[in-house]
Amino acid sequence: MSTPHIDATVGDFAKVVLMPGDPRRATYIAENYLENSRLITDVRNAVGYTGFYEGVEISVMPSGMGMPSAAIYITELYRSFEVETIIRIGTAGGFAPQLELRDMVVASGCITNSRMPELLLGAPDYELGPTASLLNDVIGMGAAAGLTLHSGTVFTSDIFYEPDEELNDRMIEDGILCVEMETAALYALAQIEQKQALSLVTISDHLTTGARLSPEERQSTLNEMISFALQVASNQADSIE
Repeated sequence: MSTPHIDATVGDFAKVVLMPGDPRRATYIAENYLENSRLITDVRNAVGYTGFYEGVEISVMPSGMGMPSAAIYITELYRSFEVETIIRIGTAGGFAPQLELRDMVVASGCITNSRMPELLLGAPDYELGPTASLLNDVIGMGAAAGLTLHSGTVFTSDIFYEPDEELNDRMIEDGILCVEMETAALYALAQIEQKQALSLVTISDHLTTGARLSPEERQSTLNEMISFALQVASNQADSIE
């Protein structure tokens, strides 16, 4: 049965969903990485696809930008379409000096300046993290593939154009690796719905050094993350089966 934001039926989505932010990236993944992919929803141009990666059924659904948008799609996927696992794939701005452009970060923890997790979870004290088994699998697969993969805490912000000029220094001092805008919602909702979740991001610009990828570099770098995330998703789908 369709929801207000997803025009699909139960069974249209695979058990494992990759979730980029940009709808165009969802289309890019479906057209370039999935076999026999089909469009299953396009409400408000949020295009979702299901296809096969190395014989395993995988879906792709965009989150849009920020937690309010992401929370809508995450909730509906978990609650109405029998999705078991959502893997966020996106970009982030680096804080930590040891991070370099193109590095991948898996969010083993998350802090946020948003009240959304508190309101969703019904308590001011909470911890936001991924599914432990997924985290362990990703770290192991990254090491086996020889990828530069950092694991640590990320900052999910409601603010893109940050007015606080001292934020970078505080984040570095606290050991926060990078900033993005969706992970906290994913981890909070996975707790509520008792589902599985993981956030994987690529450093596309560095807020401490000022370095940033060109559009061409960004696309080639994201290709590496997409390929890796699909391997993770495939392994996860096999474990669910």
